[in-house]
Formats: sequence, C-alpha cells, structure tokens
Amino acid sequence: MSTPHEQLDAWIDTHFDEEVRYLQALVQVPTDTPPGNNAPHAERTAELLAAMGLEAEKHAVPEAEVQAYGLQSITNLIVRRRYAEGGPVIALNAHGDVVPPGEGWGHGPYSGEVVDGKLYGRASAVSKSDFASYTFALRALESLGLPQSPGGQPLVRLRGGVELHFTYDEEFGGELGPGRLLAEGLTKPDLLLAAGFSYQVVTAHNGCLQMEVTVHGKMAHAAIPHTGVDALQAAVAILNALYAQNQRYKQVTSAVEGITHPYLNVGRIEGGTNTNVVPGRVVFKLDRRMIPEEDPVAVEASIRKVIADAAAACPGVTVDIKRLLLARALKPLAGNKALVEALQKHGEVVFGEPIPTSGTPLYTDVRLYGEQGIPAAIYGAGPRTVLESNAKRADEHVLLSDLRGATKVVARTLFDLLSAAA
Repeated sequence: MSTPHEQLDAWIDTHFDEEVRYLQALVQVPTDTPPGNNAPHAERTAELLAAMGLEAEKHAVPEAEVQAYGLQSITNLIVRRRYAEGGPVIALNAHGDVVPPGEGWGHGPYSGEVVDGKLYGRASAVSKSDFASYTFALRALESLGLPQSPGGQPLVRLRGGVELHFTYDEEFGGELGPGRLLAEGLTKPDLLLAAGFSYQVVTAHNGCLQMEVTVHGKMAHAAIPHTGVDALQAAVAILNALYAQNQRYKQVTSAVEGITHPYLNVGRIEGGTNTNVVPGRVVFKLDRRMIPEEDPVAVEASIRKVIADAAAACPGVTVDIKRLLLARALKPLAGNKALVEALQKHGEVVFGEPIPTSGTPLYTDVRLYGEQGIPAAIYGAGPRTVLESNAKRADEHVLLSDLRGATKVVARTLFDLLSAAA
C-alpha cells in the first residue's frame, strides 16, 4: 500500500495538467503594477477557486486608500480551511501584482504559452506560480481526507487548518496586502509559508529603504547661466556622494548565508525643461538595501546626512527628501524549525538534492508576518535564482518540472504538520 506522501504525489501528477491550465489563466489576466488595477485578477482567481470548491473571501481595500498609495484597485483574497482541533493554522501567501512587462519578449507576456517544458508570461515565476502550487498542494492534502469508499473513514485525519492569502501590493511594499489583513485582525496564523524558489528555503531577507530626492535650483536661459542655479549639477554632486558611500558599504558584511553587504541603487532620474535652459529642478529615486544586522532608523539618518552635506556645498540649492518605503529585514524566528525541516526533507526527496537554508537580498511581504511574531519560511515554485527565471525581465518563465516538484514538497510538508500522526 502506498504511503500518504506517495498518494499526494500521485494526486498532483494526475491533476498536473489542470494545475498548468490554472496558472495559464492567472497569467492571462495582467496585474502590471503600476498602474496597479489588480481587483480584476482577484475576481478571476476567486472564480477559478470556486470551480475547485474553494471559497475565497474578498477583502477590497477602499478606493481612496489605494489611490493615495499610487495604485488603482486592490482586492485581497483569503481561503480558510479548518480541520480537527489540535494542529497549527498554516498560511500560504503569494502575491499577484508584478512589474510591467517591458520590451524584448519572444513569447507573449500574458500568453501563458508552454514551450519546451517552460510556461512563459509576466508573473509566471514571481509569484503566480505559487498561486498554483499552493492551491494544488491544498487540494492534494484534502484528497487524503476523502473516505476510501462511500460511508467509509477518511484516509487521514487532519488537525489545524490552512489559509491561502493571495494579495496584490508586494511591489509597493505589502502594506495594503498582508499588512492590512494582519492589521485588521482578519488573520493570525501560527506559521507562514510564502512564495519562493524550489531549490532553497529562505529564512531571512534584506530590508529596503526607498526615497525620492528633489533638488531645487533656479531656471535660466543657457546663454546667461550665471543668472540661474543648476539643479542638475547639484544633483550630480549629491549622486557622486551617494555612490562613494556605496563603495564603503562593501566593507559591511552580513553573517546570513546568501546575503553579502548593503548597497544603494538610483533607479530613476528626471528633470529640466529643455536643452537651452539651466535645469531648475531634478528628481531622483533611490533604493537602499539593508542587511538584517542594520538598524533602519540609523540607515535613513545616514543617507539624509550624505545628501544634506553634498547639497550644502552647492550654493543656492535646496533639497526635499521624501521616504517612499521602509521595509524591514526578515530575521529567522524561533518556531519555524518544523516547517523548515519538513521543506528541506521533502525537497531533497522530490528534487534529488539537498535543499539548503539561506537568506536573500530581496525584500518580501514575509517581513510583515514576522513583525507580528509569526514564524515563517519562503519556499515555492521557481528556479535556483531570480536570474534563471527572467523575473522582472523579458520572457519570464517557470519550468513545469519545478512547478510540479514544489507542489509536491508543499503538499507533503502540510501533511506532516497537520496530520494526526502525533
């Protein structure tokens, strides 16, 4: 007679074509953020879940709050499944929002096209793939609770519960997604598993500070530049000071495997009015990644001082600094041991190689659960690295073999944590 783990694997294999069609349907509804009109995707997801017998609660965020946030619409979803008393409630969180596709695609960014064992499309890897892996892991788990025959006893007795959290603002920091669900008391799971990669279990990640810096000068005709104050020249001085600081960050190292050192990136700059006009205003946006050992308050104060000192050397210039995002780092919490060990054990069985724990230089919604004292791990469908999946680049894709394998690992892990074996 096959073991429960083997039965889970067999159910997933039997239903894998259905899982692929589900993921294709999710990829085919755009969730580009910005502009962030993501409620239609939540509605479609809820329809697909209902067809599988899974009722999704719809938690719409008020329009005014969403627009103040810089987006258009957000509806978060929670699917709750409760079993016998005595076990933990495990939440599985994946985000549906994603950056716009950009150019250079060889496959349609919303096609869900399958070629050579790869499913292509924006968010196919990060992280609509885990809408699929988590949904079908849950369905596989519950298939073990079905009676062997009409009127018979279930194959296993599950304890505790599972929640699916499908949210839509990870790209903007998660505050109106998981942050809102937690703040409103709509959920308080005992454990949290969030979208990740098939070949590692992530237990820590970087924090992120994003800031908008506006440099004010005074416009003037380029023929008489001395009558103006060049905001771009001042911005260059500030940027040089920031980039010099970036070199110093390399001397600060993290003790967390997979995380190296802090770093800073200026990802957007705009300003000026014409080629024959001294620029009177320049705006740039920066992203400062913080290792888990850093204090976010001290990091922000340091950045502000670097900018202020550089601006002070430019007569006539003023600077406004606006914080856009402060995402704290995720640090491992006591209590996630059983979750992590189960993922590693079953990952090695399914993928045929050891599955390490590590940190990641990314930042995720998981920190919001960690700040509420909920032990967490990051694991799901995907490659070994972000680079391999083309996430946030053209031709993002997920290997179907990784999707299948991760679904099995998650289902096996849920079974270990929720079965009545103890």
